[in-house]
Amino acid sequence: MKIERINNGNKGFFRAMDNEVQAGLMTYSWAGTDKFIIDHTEVNPDFGGRGVGKKMVMEAVDFARANHLKIIPLCPFAKSVFDKVAEIQDVRG
Repeated sequence: MKIERINNGNKGFFRAMDNEVQAGLMTYSWAGTDKFIIDHTEVNPDFGGRGVGKKMVMEAVDFARANHLKIIPLCPFAKSVFDKVAEIQDVRG
């Protein structure tokens, strides 16, 4: 599974792809130049239970760390991952 980030001005998304099939999509909006808000996460029902949503959140965390950014997890799913995983609190905005 490959996760890619597409930025489109003040918005963007992380997309999980598996053999040309979209397994999941997580959208975000920029909040200034040093933070972004994860506002929605969805997983293709065919990929349910495989950790696709969490993989996208962790890809966003890696991106935030590499670029010295903070993440505001407004999406209920992303917020639940942040609430459960202590190791990613360094990028929580």
